[in-house]
Amino acid sequence: MTDRLPGFSTLAVHAGAQPDPTTGARATPIYQTTSFVFNDADHAASLFGLQAFGNIYTRIGNPTNAVLEERVAALEGGTAALVVASGHAAQVVVLQQLLKPGDEFIAARKLYGGSINQFTHAFKSFGWNVVWADTDDIGSFERAVTPHTKAIFTESIANPGGTVTDIEAIAAVARKAGVPLIVDNTLATPYLIRPIDHGADIVVHSLTKFLGGHGNSIGGVIVDAGTFDWSRDNKYPMLSEPRPEYHGIKIHETFGNFAFAIACRVLGLRDLGPALSPFNAFMILTGIETLPLRMQKHCDNAKAVAEYLAGHPAVASVNYAGLEGDKYHSVARKYCPKGAGAVFTFSLKGGFDAGVKLVSNLKLFSHLANVGDTRSLVIHPASTTHSQLDDAAKVKAGAGPDIVRLSIGIEDKEDLIADLEQALA
Repeated sequence: MTDRLPGFSTLAVHAGAQPDPTTGARATPIYQTTSFVFNDADHAASLFGLQAFGNIYTRIGNPTNAVLEERVAALEGGTAALVVASGHAAQVVVLQQLLKPGDEFIAARKLYGGSINQFTHAFKSFGWNVVWADTDDIGSFERAVTPHTKAIFTESIANPGGTVTDIEAIAAVARKAGVPLIVDNTLATPYLIRPIDHGADIVVHSLTKFLGGHGNSIGGVIVDAGTFDWSRDNKYPMLSEPRPEYHGIKIHETFGNFAFAIACRVLGLRDLGPALSPFNAFMILTGIETLPLRMQKHCDNAKAVAEYLAGHPAVASVNYAGLEGDKYHSVARKYCPKGAGAVFTFSLKGGFDAGVKLVSNLKLFSHLANVGDTRSLVIHPASTTHSQLDDAAKVKAGAGPDIVRLSIGIEDKEDLIADLEQALA
């Protein structure tokens, strides 16, 4: 035996998993069951009272899902994780633990269009208010802080623009304000960036994207860094005050540095119900095993395609932090030296109409609303994912009318370039 800590690729294959003790199966089984038998009445009571860990009902937890949770937590460097039905579900469950009606959270303006819509509209019905800030102006986050601020939210690599966020600078604002920093690490994955290493308190992912990697399963995950003091100033009563549904247990006092993950499970997932199916957990686990290989290929291909587009006469600009001279290149070298990700945008000199036409002319690229697939994908955000925004808001979100978003897959780069060349022609 050795005390050596496993490397990233080893964790991607092995973390959380053991051969099945009953059958010896090496692959993690799909525990396709709704519920689990208790040993006796005392055992059941201890599980329901949070006096013991174990399986009760798949809406709350499942052995297949537990392997996925442990694996992602290990890759991100967190203390614990919780998987849920989608990335959007992860955001709802996280903020439910932090916000009461009338509370605010600060969010970076450059976000996935679905998150902008969720934050702006859906969360209003909960009485949760979003205040927007600009990752290019760190001071805008500090100026947005009020006594009602309960969290700061940003993406490590922004969707759709592919811009790299200065996580440490925003984490400093969050610490000064006494609130947790939540980082959506979907586009980077822990292979490129581990936000917890740079000051994030909570990490979320859409497992649907690069972690699953094959466009066949939807899921989300919440990772607890174990770094935040949830009892300080009693600002987060869901974690610091006695919970009447659990005989007066104080979640933070009882569970310490994985209290937030526990709260998300027993107060959020239990009652809101966005459970991940064990089958999808199995599919995503299989995808994660090749994450390091895929992400490096994604990044290498993306850089090659971005360099080609930067030299094309029909292209006005390319927004890819992996390019020399890009506005975010130095930040990318600091946070993700192995590559700047696989999602980026470029603008066409022909504007909105040229973007729509290009998408229609591509043959190898699939036109759909997803990223992080083994296949290369394309979309025109202004007419699809960000269409609910007015033109000014689209530009601020990095999705102006002339913008096309690419998610570069793991095909041969020469074939991707050839497809873009014929479409642009």
